[in-house]
Order: sequence, then C-alpha cells, then structure tokens
Amino acid sequence: MNKRYIFISIFCLFLSQAFVAQTKKTQVNVDYIEKYSEIAVGKMKQHGIPASITLAQGILESGAGNSELAQISNNHFGIKCHEWEGERVYHDDDKKGDCFRKYAKPEDSFEDHSQFLKRPRYASLYELDATDYRAWAHGLKKCGYATDPNYAHRLINIIETYELHAYDSQIEAGKVTGGKDKAETDAKPEYLPESKMGNIPAFPIHPVKEVNGKKAVIAKAGDTYESIAREFGLRKWEIRWYNKVKKGAVPEEGQAVFIRKF
Repeated sequence: MNKRYIFISIFCLFLSQAFVAQTKKTQVNVDYIEKYSEIAVGKMKQHGIPASITLAQGILESGAGNSELAQISNNHFGIKCHEWEGERVYHDDDKKGDCFRKYAKPEDSFEDHSQFLKRPRYASLYELDATDYRAWAHGLKKCGYATDPNYAHRLINIIETYELHAYDSQIEAGKVTGGKDKAETDAKPEYLPESKMGNIPAFPIHPVKEVNGKKAVIAKAGDTYESIAREFGLRKWEIRWYNKVKKGAVPEEGQAVFIRKF
C-alpha cells in the first residue's frame, strides 16, 4: 500500500478521533447549563438573544465558569472595559494587562452581555430568527465579537452537543416578547418534599418513581408530554428536553417519562 495513502488514512483517523473527543459531554459543562439556563432563557425573552448562544458563549468564554476572570470578577463573557464606568480587573489577553469588566454577581454579567450585543455593530443579528442559532453564531463572528476564526463553529458544536437549542424553542417562530406565554406560566401546584428525589406536587395524578436514578412517572393511555408537564409544573420544552423527544411526540402507555433531569 502506498505510504502516502497510509499517512493520509492515519491522519484522517486522528482528526476524527479528535472531533469525537471535542464533542464528548463533560460534567462541568452540564453543571454550568443547569446553573445558568434559567437566566439565559430570561435574557432571551427580554432581549431577543438566543438562550443557546448565551449559554454556549458563557461555556466557551469562561471555561464553564471556571476561568480566573469568571471566578474573580464574575465576568462570563470576556467583555472588556470599553465605555465601562464600573469596577474592573486586569488580565493578560490580547495584550498584557487588558482591562475587563467586573460584576457583583454572575447575573449582572449575563445582563451586561445582552446590553453589549445591543451595540450598533451587532444590529444585523436582530434581523435573524431568534431560534436560528447557526445564523447567530456566524453573525457574531462576522460582527467581530471574537478573533478566533473557528469561533462560530465552536459555538455551534457546544450547542449541538448539549442540545442547547431546546431552550430556544420556548419562543415560537422566533418572536420574542417580554411577557411569558400563559400556557407556559400557569401557576405551579403546591409541592411537598419527596426525600432525595426532590419535590413533587401534593396531589399528583401519576405516582412518582425512581427510574435509573431520575424522577419519573409511568405514562397512562391518553397522556401527552404536555399534560404531564402541566401536572408537575414544568414547561413543555423542559419535559421534552428531559426525555430527548421532539415537539409533537407522544409517550406510549407504560413508558417511563422523566420529570427531572437528574
């Protein structure tokens, strides 16, 4: 066999293995998503920036909250001191001693990130569908958010690996409003403690069981994911995400339906 062909084959195999390693889920990223997803969704509803983009940028820019910048100054998006009158810290980046914004708490960083993307240079992003995370990722790179030539692809890889686009599906047809859809925000029922399994409604229709270490119920004839979500005070996108199903899917009778991710 031609030596050149062997070399190319080995090189391609190495690249494919490297890509698999890159897309493998890590617990630190999962924990970050669990911790900040609600904030990201809230900012999407307020400002129109896809929650998936916000979370992916947070993971990438802050090392899932573990970077020195995030730990010391609650700065999750690497935003520098341009036109900033608040507290600041200095950190080596593009040049030695670059000035970065400092926040009192992580939530402030998420809000400032949203405000930062309202600058004129990012105006073209808001012409995009708020659920089109690919277009937003490439748009951010085109607008100059980062100098990394692979920035858009790295964001997309994170979003698809962790299925962050599920958060964006809360907003139908890319129309973002400041208020919440009534069907998604009906008052949750009263809750009672349920040992290590977390809280459950005081009077559930479906008994809660532990299935593979997760809180779940067993679907009955006529159940839908949406009806079970309403029973347990979940949003429709949440129960679909927990069960890795698409919109419109229906559980089979006797099937375990997860009502908690962990």
